[in-house]
Amino acid sequence: MKTIVRLLLLMITVSLSAQNTYLHCGKLIDTKSGKVLTEKTVVVSENKILKVENGYVNPENSEDIVVDLKSKTVMPGLIDMHVHIESETNPKKYLETYTLNDADVAFNSVQYAEITLMNGFTTIRDLGGSGVNVSLRNAIDAYKVKGPRIFTAEKALATTGGHADPTNGAKKSIVGNPGPKEGVVNGVEDAKKAVRQRYKNGADLIKITATGGVLSVAKSGQNPQFTVEEIKAICETAKDYGFHVAAHAHGDEGMQRAILGGVKTIEHGTLMSTETMELMKKHDVYLVPTISAGKFVTEKAKIPNYYPAVIVPKALDIGPKIQDMFSRAYKAGVGIAFGTDAAVFYHGDNGKEFGFMVEAGMPAIEAIQSATLTNAKILKMEEQLGQIKAGYLADIVAVDSDPTKDISTMENVVFVMKNGVIYKNK
Repeated sequence: MKTIVRLLLLMITVSLSAQNTYLHCGKLIDTKSGKVLTEKTVVVSENKILKVENGYVNPENSEDIVVDLKSKTVMPGLIDMHVHIESETNPKKYLETYTLNDADVAFNSVQYAEITLMNGFTTIRDLGGSGVNVSLRNAIDAYKVKGPRIFTAEKALATTGGHADPTNGAKKSIVGNPGPKEGVVNGVEDAKKAVRQRYKNGADLIKITATGGVLSVAKSGQNPQFTVEEIKAICETAKDYGFHVAAHAHGDEGMQRAILGGVKTIEHGTLMSTETMELMKKHDVYLVPTISAGKFVTEKAKIPNYYPAVIVPKALDIGPKIQDMFSRAYKAGVGIAFGTDAAVFYHGDNGKEFGFMVEAGMPAIEAIQSATLTNAKILKMEEQLGQIKAGYLADIVAVDSDPTKDISTMENVVFVMKNGVIYKNK
């Protein structure tokens, strides 16, 4: 009897593995050429794209699946390069640091991950949390929970009192003396040790807070917080472990130090000068603008007690400036990588960033390319993600209309496939 059961299971497995999915696409965005193609069939086998054919091709195998997307616009799965998947904004957010256990954070993160995936973001770069983000990544990879493919920085690196110092705002009796293990760096040796600790903890990349930040419980939102020597030590050590480095930065001096130190991306970039833009182009550094976050904190800072008092003037000063900076950087030829800072605003609203980018002067197709081709390249996944092409991973999404004509459609993703698995089709 056991032998028969095993044979039946084997037959089912073979049958499933042989089953292909045919996507009939009314429109398909070729991210490489920047063109919108019509009437294409994408054939998916297991977790990869088998081929892309002209017209609506029907399968010969009766077990294969046909998905009708003839009225939709299809494109590669979207990649958000700046997300904090463990948390989400709310008026009690700062109290939660002291009231939520790791298990609470984990359960919350599962919800945020599924929301993110269902809104078309099949891959994200998580730029700092408690370490739960590593376990979440592993659970998603093992198909235990639903969510995007995660590249995580684990815990962001800060200096003492800096933007990512986990003890900012705490009473003195519980502050202690956080160091490299906790992601706090003071000096070159600390810098090296902190990177190695992130590797040990399971990170995929490194994130530093090169300047003050808006939402940290600290006075400055823009002062430089690392020396060039510390940043170089971080970047050189990160390279040894196959990591790239992302740098949160609002102030111009901190950005310049980060670029000279060897980072790959500048997050936010609010007060970026023309000189810094030229420096970014020279060193092949990308801007991750996060316009959505800037607009959100500006709005919420006007609501009494939504943020601690020390944060309000920073939010009102920094938030409104991000979109204009993005416009200038784009026109100057700075490389743009799509990223939103989801968690600062509500998870699932990531798609609004496309509209803000277009509003600031970037053509819709380039905004989509920034969230596909460009981000795949930064993640060193350009041979697997960012295009609908034979041999690539089957991360595919669809929207109701052509986003090159109506960018707001990116806020309503109606079909989501990740790794060949359909998670949404409505």
